[in-house]
Order: sequence, then C-alpha cells, then structure tokens
Amino acid sequence: MEIWAMRSGGTHKSLQATISVLLADDDRDDCFFFKNALGKIIIPTVFNVVEDGERLMKYLSANTNDLPDVLFLDFNMPRKNGAECLREIKKNPKLAGMPIIMYSTSLHEAIADDLYEEGAHYFARKSGLTELTNVLSRVLTMIQENEFERPPRNKFVLSLEAQ
Repeated sequence: MEIWAMRSGGTHKSLQATISVLLADDDRDDCFFFKNALGKIIIPTVFNVVEDGERLMKYLSANTNDLPDVLFLDFNMPRKNGAECLREIKKNPKLAGMPIIMYSTSLHEAIADDLYEEGAHYFARKSGLTELTNVLSRVLTMIQENEFERPPRNKFVLSLEAQ
C-alpha cells in the first residue's frame, strides 16, 4: 500500500489541533496539486494519500481507532470507485460518522443527488489552485471550529460562490 504523508501549517506557535486529511485519488498529478494547495493553508494538518478504493477501505479498516478528520474521495478510481467506497463506509458503524467530501472533475446533478443521498457531506470539484486552496481552507476551518455539519442539498457543492 502506498501512502504519502505530509505535515503542514508552518512552524508558528499555535494551540490549534492538527487536522488529519486523507485523500483517496489515483491520479498522481491531482494528489501533488492537492498537496500544494493544502501546504498554502496555515491550519496544521497531517496529510495521507491512498491511490484507489480498495486500498482506501483496507486503510480505514486498519485504522478504525485513528480515522482521519476528513476524507476527500475521488469519484473515479480503479478497483472500487468513490461511490462504492462511500456506500461501504456509511454502512460500517465504525466509519459512518467520518466526514466525506466527494472530489471529482465533473459533476452531474443526478450523480450529486445520489452521493448526497448516500451520505456524502460535500462535493468539491477539482479546480484551479486558488479555488482548491479556498475550499480546503473553508473545510479545515469548519472542522477546526467544530462547525462541520452536513448541509442541505442546495449547499452540497463547495465552491467560491458558496462562501
């Protein structure tokens, strides 16, 4: 199993807790891009990556006592796609409460409806560095301030306009 790990947040003194971020994505370029955006945020994080749905489920099963604070789950992955992983996670009582943000290049309303109904917290479109950095900052701030809640369906898609 390949896992990338990174700590961010700089060396400033802070009483902030470190937020654990897990990305499940098979595209190395997208993972690198995500890592760069995360590195631009001052909130301290630990970042791990798994490269497909099967590895994600093995990782989560092995770490049920140390789950990430948030999972960014690519919709299109080999072996087991994001929707299959989402359903499996939400059916497992040990994993069901973990915040999940679906992450993909495209979004069709019918698919978004299904993902919302299956229990995803948000959907974030793969985008430019500035927008991704802003979305990550927004999500991590909500987690840090204990304000991360599942929104109504009309606010499911995270974007700059939704801020």
